[in-house]
Amino acid sequence: MAGELLIGVLALQGDVREHLAALRSLGVAAEPVRRPSEIDDLDGIVIPGGESTTMSKLMVDFGVYEPLRKRVLDGLPAYGSCAGMIMLASEVLDGRPDQVSLGALDVTVRRNAFGRQVDSFEADVALNGEDFHAVFIRAPWVERVGDDVEVLGRVSAGPSEGRIVAVRQRNVLATAFHPELTGDRRVHRLFVDMARRAKSTED
Repeated sequence: MAGELLIGVLALQGDVREHLAALRSLGVAAEPVRRPSEIDDLDGIVIPGGESTTMSKLMVDFGVYEPLRKRVLDGLPAYGSCAGMIMLASEVLDGRPDQVSLGALDVTVRRNAFGRQVDSFEADVALNGEDFHAVFIRAPWVERVGDDVEVLGRVSAGPSEGRIVAVRQRNVLATAFHPELTGDRRVHRLFVDMARRAKSTED
């Protein structure tokens, strides 16, 4: 059952409450994560939107970066939205030289690809063959995917039509948009299903 899962939401910066609410609405135990000791018992981790360079610095400062990186690379299911996508990527374009990432997704992500905060917008995305109304805020996009990476979503229309904005690689899921800011729980449900499957293989 979903209630047997414990999903953490990295709570150093960004839209943490919205992700917690989305997960709990699906019957999942969801808790904020700020300390290395809170990572050990997780069945999954969500890395929220926010400011990726700030999040990167705080992960190092709070001692969370290395233990989280180890667990994710060892197979802990992870989902990142917007800045979270940047934090999961193996390569980041237009980031700061001292910015770190978890390197769990074999993708190249361009930071702030859609523009600044004032260029935030909403658009329809073709997500797994279905329409998904997505919110983009200083969003990245994916410029390269590795052979192992499944493209789940692209922008459906407009000047950015065809841009990759949702990907999955094994136990890692990422979107350039913010599903936690809408009432549509399909992305969170997909991640919960991924975490449940991963947990069932361990039990």
